[in-house]
Amino acid sequence: MSTALQGSLFDEPGAVGLRPLAPVRRTELGSGAWIDVLPGWLTGAETLFDSLVDGVGWQAERRPMYDRVVDVPRLLRYYKEDEPLPHPILYTARAALSEHYAAELGESFRTAGLCYYRDGRDSVAWHGDNLGRGSTEDTMVAIVSVGAPRALCLRPKGGGEAIRRALGHGDLIVMGGSCQRTWEHAIPKTSKPVGPRISIQFRPRGVR
Repeated sequence: MSTALQGSLFDEPGAVGLRPLAPVRRTELGSGAWIDVLPGWLTGAETLFDSLVDGVGWQAERRPMYDRVVDVPRLLRYYKEDEPLPHPILYTARAALSEHYAAELGESFRTAGLCYYRDGRDSVAWHGDNLGRGSTEDTMVAIVSVGAPRALCLRPKGGGEAIRRALGHGDLIVMGGSCQRTWEHAIPKTSKPVGPRISIQFRPRGVR
């Protein structure tokens, strides 16, 4: 399953690596929530995208909705703690994030979840990662995006003005503080022509 992508100016063809995290920029959202964003943190994003498309055992899931069962509009793969990851750079990225945020987070990132948005029909609805400890504790979720940019939207829980960030080509976003309790995020469907994107989410233990 191969999909050709046009790279960004940040990409170094064939060289998958990480830039320093020091320039990451924080935006305070209010109510103790914040996001950090660093465009092009991962280099060689096009190479990593191709590797993940072909090398990950993607899973198509179904879920109940009202009186029927529907397809989840994206492909998924979740890597439990200590489960082998599909590319060496994911170990490096997880370790770098754990080191950079050690003082604030107080623990390491442990798991990795991958979502494959194949086109504009694939999406994820408004939600917070609060099925575990995120429902009662401040925590962090770090997302690295490879492939074509898609809009990640954030809004206060219960509704309000949304913030949009177009993420792809190795961009990093970290949602921290109370973000999973007091804000929601989504990848909306779009009728505009968009290329495929994979998001890689690193979470601490017990956060889903």
